[in-house]
Amino acid sequence: MNFQVTARYGGKYQRYHTYLVDASDAKAALQSAAAELPDEIAPLTDLIEIRVAVDPEKRSYVDDGGGGS
Repeated sequence: MNFQVTARYGGKYQRYHTYLVDASDAKAALQSAAAELPDEIAPLTDLIEIRVAVDPEKRSYVDDGGGGS
């Protein structure tokens, strides 16, 4: 399963580094994400987000055809 990893780093001027890891579950994804985090941003990273990476071709979208307010 593919997981998307987003690392926030940089202190006052925050930047984001996004990458994919392939893992069997979230625990394995966390381990892979830690191993693949670039050494140069590791000391500056304050937040890591991991989520299942959605294939854009298989993604469902809400129908925007009317209704609402």
